[in-house]
Amino acid sequence: KGSFYYNIQQLEEKRLIQRISEMRESESRERNKYILTDLGITEFNRLMTKYGTKTDYVNLSFYGAMLFEEEFDKEKMREIILVQIKQTEKKISLIEDALANRSTLMKSFVRMLENSISHHKVNVKWFYELLKEIDSEL
Repeated sequence: KGSFYYNIQQLEEKRLIQRISEMRESESRERNKYILTDLGITEFNRLMTKYGTKTDYVNLSFYGAMLFEEEFDKEKMREIILVQIKQTEKKISLIEDALANRSTLMKSFVRMLENSISHHKVNVKWFYELLKEIDSEL
């Protein structure tokens, strides 16, 4: 409870959100709703781009951005997915380069690289599926 209200207060102080209070007849106390300000919308777009284009091994940042995909501009989401494809294909290429010299690598390291490349290829396939869905909505 404490950290939630602290975070809300911080967002208000930074003018990213605005509190809209309302009194309901059926209740004895005021209820607060919050909306994004113009500055908040700008920050939201900045964070979506920042975390949407960041590539972690497990793509946790991208998954976080995906939670808000429906609230984000479709064209910008398309650009983020294209960045993910480019970055992931680059990783695949680097791993393939390393595997070209597999005879000089430890067998266990080769297995890890092969596992990694498999995961990246699955992600690229998924990114293309996301892209196809977004293109159909545009």
